[in-house]
Amino acid sequence: MNSNETKIKAQLTPLLPNNVLSRIERMRINSICRFTNRQRGEHLSGRGGTSMEFSDYRDYSPGDDLRFIDWNIYARLNRPYLKLFKVEEEMHLVIIIDASNSMIFEKKLDLAKQIAAAYGVMGLYGNERVSVYVVGDKNSAVPLHFPASAGRGNMRKLFRFLEKIKGGGISSIDQGVDEVMKYHRGKGVAVILSDFLTFGSIKRAMNALFSASLEICAIQVMSQSELDPELNDDSRFIDSETDLKLDVTSGGNLLSIYHEHKDNFINKLAETTRQRSGRFMTVSSADTLSNVIFENLLRQGWVK
Repeated sequence: MNSNETKIKAQLTPLLPNNVLSRIERMRINSICRFTNRQRGEHLSGRGGTSMEFSDYRDYSPGDDLRFIDWNIYARLNRPYLKLFKVEEEMHLVIIIDASNSMIFEKKLDLAKQIAAAYGVMGLYGNERVSVYVVGDKNSAVPLHFPASAGRGNMRKLFRFLEKIKGGGISSIDQGVDEVMKYHRGKGVAVILSDFLTFGSIKRAMNALFSASLEICAIQVMSQSELDPELNDDSRFIDSETDLKLDVTSGGNLLSIYHEHKDNFINKLAETTRQRSGRFMTVSSADTLSNVIFENLLRQGWVK
């Protein structure tokens, strides 16, 4: 066996280089809304609990556990106060991958799968329950689903699931999220990986996730040609979702109009997400996974 064969066997998945994987294993998802479940995990809840880390005091109410009364304060003030403690709870991470036709363009789906793998590793190593849904795939009437799993022992299963995603369908993002909500249970974080180039209602999809107590982390994956296109005087546009064609002239004039509409579209997506206490980011499919994770997500506090 030569050294090259050894390196190939040591690589757990083509989605994540080993040097990137080793760094991601030490990183965690930085939730800001604390939508958590009552099972024990690594995230501190805003509610009182029974761990040993003191949090705060509150007035005693009839029926409270007498063991948590601070008798020293009672002796001084002649008024009972209850000690509160921080409790670590479980967060559910649901990853939604748009696999519609437009995501195949310029390897947007490839980067989305890599980001999904990175988030999945952080969740599994953080003892979160991780599930993945694939919407828009033409080969399935219902979302392809990686069932909720916890623990690093499920990492290889997650990788195999993500590697098999092919994509190529026309389902809208709101239809896809509606289907996901039929299967998903649990509060936590929803990571949506999509170009959001859909005829469906993005606002409706965001409302469904927020109503389910899921903190929205929307990552828009755009191709470099979509972010900064080059147009000749005469051009033909082909809609990757519907195959409809449009011939245009005076490409230079059209380019300025395109950038105006693109910027408005991205700003509207960001506003829609933030209005629901979520976070939004646009990345290019030409970018590297390392740059997306360590420069964008880490520096902006999405992960830590």
